[in-house]
Amino acid sequence: MPLYGPQFSARPQDTYRVLRSMGSIAPIELSPGVFGLITTTYAAALHLLRNTPHHFAKNPRWWRALAEGQVPLDSPALMMMQARDNALWKDGPEHTRLRTAIIDSLAHINPHALRARVKRIADALIDALAPHGKADLVGSYAAELPMRVLFELFDCPPEIGLRIVGSLIRLFDTDQDAAAANADLEAACLDLTHLKRSSPGSDVTSWLIAHPARLTDAEMVQTILLVIGAGTEPSTNLIGNALKLMLTDERFSGSVIDGAQSVVGALDYVLWTDPPMANYCPLYAYQDTVYDGILLRAGVPILVSFAAANTDPTLNLTDAHLAGNDAHLAFSAGAHGCPSPDIARVITEVAVERVLDRLPGMELACPVDQLERRPGTFHSGWTAVPVIFPPIATSGESWTPPPRPAAPTASTAPHPTFTPRPPSSAPKARRRPWNFLVKWWRGQ
Repeated sequence: MPLYGPQFSARPQDTYRVLRSMGSIAPIELSPGVFGLITTTYAAALHLLRNTPHHFAKNPRWWRALAEGQVPLDSPALMMMQARDNALWKDGPEHTRLRTAIIDSLAHINPHALRARVKRIADALIDALAPHGKADLVGSYAAELPMRVLFELFDCPPEIGLRIVGSLIRLFDTDQDAAAANADLEAACLDLTHLKRSSPGSDVTSWLIAHPARLTDAEMVQTILLVIGAGTEPSTNLIGNALKLMLTDERFSGSVIDGAQSVVGALDYVLWTDPPMANYCPLYAYQDTVYDGILLRAGVPILVSFAAANTDPTLNLTDAHLAGNDAHLAFSAGAHGCPSPDIARVITEVAVERVLDRLPGMELACPVDQLERRPGTFHSGWTAVPVIFPPIATSGESWTPPPRPAAPTASTAPHPTFTPRPPSSAPKARRRPWNFLVKWWRGQ
């Protein structure tokens, strides 16, 4: 079955149900001319994730069809599954080295200060929307907020940031020009690497550069791509999916707003029922093996379907079981699980809380059946969530970055977004603030 196209994008759960009827791991076409398998049950997904890298490889060099030249070089699937010099696509010691660099660098971020940062950026975006009485919660809010947060944390200038985001969107939406989008993305990440090598500061990019893992330029490019890609597009989808749920589902529409049900509980529900990354984490059996009576050929890509796993009917989960239950696979699991799900949680929780608090009376501006899902094999989100609400006057002040801190000395504290006790590898130079004052890919 094809895992792409309008029919799949519009009703992905229909496809998962059919695939599940074929077995716990079923055959799919990932993109035109590119074939593989996909897990359809929670147990199968967990089996593969827990047995990587012992029985299944993450490195695409095991992809037999790719090695034999059978995968079109401009395939959208290839752009999302090709070998890259970052932790996501490595096994063994190389994976450990690159993953440790990510974990250690993200550990500098103070979650309490991060929450304040996200609130500041969210309020600025809402200030721009509030007087108009209408907005697209995806294009004008959910898509911009994670991007601005991550680019501040990476100290990414706006001209480079725009190039990164535009390219990421084209890749996640499986744009037919995916090869060009990938080239643009890598060039932008390399420019950021060169900038921070010459002018380091108290930011994630500089900490990755200074880490004892000694990442090369190629590894820096792919690590920046990985962390920003994992922190922006999935967060955008999660915010949009959660807000759409709260606006259209009577189980949540009133209870979250009046405080009877928490935003955290609603987000847990979305992570179970509509995870932002639906199908990913391609794996390859080292040798022919059998799982649940199904032959898994060596070198054939097996996608892990987080969306199918979380909605597996054999779990017998009711709505009451989902809130506060983090046993879902939305953040993956095992050796390649998300290295910092708490950061994603902070961004999405604050984003949802602020827009609900500040735009009371918000309701969907069109019938729910007119909403369209974003195209693509790998992720799950909405192209737009248009809303209307009573206009609210604001101060009219535009969003500006925080004040530039003084160059740190022995007696000055580092930037408050980061922990007061950074690892010894952290650079001591001052942080250059990021000023995002241009509208992004939609030209707004």
